[in-house]
Amino acid sequence: MKFTLLILGLLFSVQLSAGVYKCTDASGNKIYRSKPCTQGQSKVELNVKTGSSTDLNAKESQEALSQQEKEAQEAQKKLENQEQLQKQAAFKQSAMDESAKNQFLIKNNPQKFSAFAIPPYKFDDLPPLVKIYQNRLPDIERMRRLAAERTLATGQCGRVEAVELNPKSTKNALVILVDCSSAKKFYVSEQELGN
Repeated sequence: MKFTLLILGLLFSVQLSAGVYKCTDASGNKIYRSKPCTQGQSKVELNVKTGSSTDLNAKESQEALSQQEKEAQEAQKKLENQEQLQKQAAFKQSAMDESAKNQFLIKNNPQKFSAFAIPPYKFDDLPPLVKIYQNRLPDIERMRRLAAERTLATGQCGRVEAVELNPKSTKNALVILVDCSSAKKFYVSEQELGN
C-alpha cells in the first residue's frame, strides 16, 4: 500500500511540475490549462511549487525585442564594414590615380625623366619606410611628382633619375629625395610644395 501511494505521489508531483497556464481570452475569461495558451490569449505560466507566475506575453515580447536589437546591431556592423571597405577602395584608387599621373608625366618627357624615376608604390607591397606613412599614400605619390617638377625647374637637374620618400620624413612633414643625372640630390619638404 505504501509503495502504491509513493508511486501515485510521484506521478502527481510530476504532473504538477509540468506547468499550469492561466489563459485570458479577449472577453476577459480566465482558463487554467496544463498546455500553453492558444494564439491571441493573454498567457501566464503558474509554478505550482513556488506559487510564482511568469507573464509569457511579456517574456515573448522581451525576446522579440532582444532579437530585433541583435539584428539591428549586426546590420549596423555590416554597414560599417561596407563603408570601411568602400573608403579603403577609394583611398587605394586615389593612390593609383596619382601613380598613373606620374607614369604619364615620365612617358611624355623621356628626356627629363628616366623610365624608372618614379616607380609606383603598390599599397599591398610598400617599402618599409613608405609603409609607416601608408595612410598618406596618395599625398606621397602626388608630392613625388611635384618634387620632380620643382627640381627640374631649378635648372640644376638635367634629368630626374629617382624620386623617393626620404627617411627625414615625419608624420606631418614628408620629405622627398630627388636624385638627378648630374649627381645632385635635392630634398624637397612638404611645406615647400605647399600641401
